[in-house]
Amino acid sequence: MTEASTAIPRPALLLGWAGVIPFAAFALASALEVRLPGLRPEPVLIAYAAAILSFMGGAQWGLASAEAKVDGQRLAVSVIPALVAWAALLQPREVGLTLCLVAFLALLAYDLLTVRQGRSPGWYGALRLQLTGAVVGCLALALVFD
Repeated sequence: MTEASTAIPRPALLLGWAGVIPFAAFALASALEVRLPGLRPEPVLIAYAAAILSFMGGAQWGLASAEAKVDGQRLAVSVIPALVAWAALLQPREVGLTLCLVAFLALLAYDLLTVRQGRSPGWYGALRLQLTGAVVGCLALALVFD
């Protein structure tokens, strides 16, 4: 793999980190017990995590559908994050946060596997490590202070 294939494109890096801002904001709000009128930060955090998990599964769907031969197993794996996210929305806060945290870690493992297999861009693994580390830290913070 060349350096160019592992260098994270600047737009992906900036947009990816911008996507972490709501995680950080609502995890911090949870830790500091900030309450908006009629709103607790944890359900908002879970809802955002569910949206991003669905998006990340969709990213794998897109990568899978771009291959010359469609891999049904890879397509099936790509829908699991959305299903777990939906289940997380239906759970009590602690369970929902935990489901999201575990799902992000599991999806990271799968994403890294696809990078090692050459089925995802080389830079994708490095980006996912950074972003998932931040997201998992935010979810863990909210769990500790829930």
